[in-house]
Amino acid sequence: MDLGSLVSGTINDTLSVSLPLFRTEATLAAGMVLLLLCRMLPVLRWFDSAAVALGVAGFAAFFAWTDLQELWQDAEFRRELFGGLLVFDSLTAAIRFLLAAFLVLYVVFTKVSGIPDREDGADFYVLVLGGTLGMCLMASANHLLMVFMAVEMASVPSYALAAILKGRKAASEAGLKYAVYGAGAAGIMLYGISLLAGVLGTCHFPSMAAELGRLIGEGTATGEIMVLFLGGLMLAVGLAFKLSAVPFHFWCPDVFEGAAAEVGAFLSVASKTAAVALVLRIVYGLGTLPGDAAAGIVAEGLGDVRHFMAYVVGVMAVATCTLGNLAAYGQTNMKRMLAYSTIAHAGYLMMGVAAATALVGTTGDGGQRAVAALVFYLATYAFMNLAAFAIVAVLRNRLRSEEIASYAGLVRTSPGMVVATVVVLVSLIGLPPLAGFVGKFLVFSSLVNAIRAGAEQPLMLVLLVVGGLNTVISLFYYLRVLKVMTFDPPPEGQPAEAEPTVTFPGVFVAALSIPVVLLGIFWAQLYDYAQLAGSFAL
Repeated sequence: MDLGSLVSGTINDTLSVSLPLFRTEATLAAGMVLLLLCRMLPVLRWFDSAAVALGVAGFAAFFAWTDLQELWQDAEFRRELFGGLLVFDSLTAAIRFLLAAFLVLYVVFTKVSGIPDREDGADFYVLVLGGTLGMCLMASANHLLMVFMAVEMASVPSYALAAILKGRKAASEAGLKYAVYGAGAAGIMLYGISLLAGVLGTCHFPSMAAELGRLIGEGTATGEIMVLFLGGLMLAVGLAFKLSAVPFHFWCPDVFEGAAAEVGAFLSVASKTAAVALVLRIVYGLGTLPGDAAAGIVAEGLGDVRHFMAYVVGVMAVATCTLGNLAAYGQTNMKRMLAYSTIAHAGYLMMGVAAATALVGTTGDGGQRAVAALVFYLATYAFMNLAAFAIVAVLRNRLRSEEIASYAGLVRTSPGMVVATVVVLVSLIGLPPLAGFVGKFLVFSSLVNAIRAGAEQPLMLVLLVVGGLNTVISLFYYLRVLKVMTFDPPPEGQPAEAEPTVTFPGVFVAALSIPVVLLGIFWAQLYDYAQLAGSFAL
């Protein structure tokens, strides 16, 4: 093929195939440019940056929803974009919509809470849109170089967001710590990518899976297998950093405490959603091949690859869940406690990833249901954690404190806020009849399904027991907050007058809390969409 034909084919493929399936990301990129123009051009500065960002998020959510609806006709539709760098399938469509819908709620949240102010609004929302764009790319990555680029595109704006509060030493420290840890994790991950690409001779996931299966199945190149093992662990470092998984969680509590609650909400929900999607993408991209391509020696080698990935993810899940819940118990700052709660929930999500990995080689739709459980968990977690940080932001504005002790006696002055806090925290524990219970039940069910299918039984049994015990442990620190709000006397100096019955921040918190209740009772419709997202695993 001559150069002219190659260029012509690439342009035609980009315009006719890739760009129509890239509308959500293109909308976010266009929104960033528009916000920068609003910042730069005096004639556009009278535009409210929050309104512009909300409009961009609305268009992105609309395009993502349209793509998701079209997949109902062909749930197993899969198309590689931009020469194989990205892939569009049911998981891509579902995660895109989750991120875009969350972005709509998040912009409204920042407007309600008052951070950022009008002067810094354009900068803030450019960073948020840029981070979300990187997270969408993480969910659709089909190439190791795109994995690195997407992770960095999501991470770098987050470093700046953590330090967005001007003149606040804690915020500057949070941003610096986040950037330093992130740079270290990125360097290790990039070195791991170079090892994998050097041994396998490609960065394209399906091509890597075929070569991995052949090398490991033959078992003759011992030195190369050891390099692949080391490269895989280094790649896992970068993914663990994004998930705030132990032992790469050190940045999370300090960053959450130092940064604004609004930034913590973005990091705890959007980053986790994208990171889980990327881990699933790598597990299925490097551990499976369609049809007869994974037969004989290749199939045996890929089985060993999945065994390795399941145990790496499973061991990290046990450590992450346990440390997150134990460390949260002694916290006195609400944001720091929620940071450890986020770490613990990352552990539960990783349990679901381990189950999905183990179920890949089994018959039936066990893998699809495991992925569906994860997507359902992520959808409900978005409401729960955004509501939790919204409560922190609203109370911060009123009490001028984010310490748990300052919440004492709130049941007398802000009973509606206390009721919302009860709903959110009990759901985060995973108690019925709230959405958190259904999400956690579905994840634990995927572990049970893996045990019944005989897939990595010892590991799945350990994960199930550890998950149950950690749910009990989490009762203590979540209920301690509720005990302070309801039973402890109010501290001196706290406003004694009751809050107005209806306020805009209170209505917003209630609007986030109501789905937490409804999705715990009427969850079938959301689960249908989650199953659609899991269709890529069939």
